[in-house]
Amino acid sequence: MTAFFEGIQYLFVNILFAPLDFLRHLERSTWFGANTINWIFMIICASAIIYWIKQLRIFDDAGTENQDTTAHSFLK
Repeated sequence: MTAFFEGIQYLFVNILFAPLDFLRHLERSTWFGANTINWIFMIICASAIIYWIKQLRIFDDAGTENQDTTAHSFLK
């Protein structure tokens, strides 16, 4: 039974967390290099929010948005 749990430990520690260990060691040399993945996620989220706000503005200007409080059946 211990071999099973040691196998799980090996999988996570030596295989699945290897990219995170690389980023941890990279932080010693360059902070920006280690946080590149965070910057990429922030850029993706910011662009998605900007796109979402533009789409909301398009539907609001067209008047097709149903803003009645009874638009959803659970609000009746």
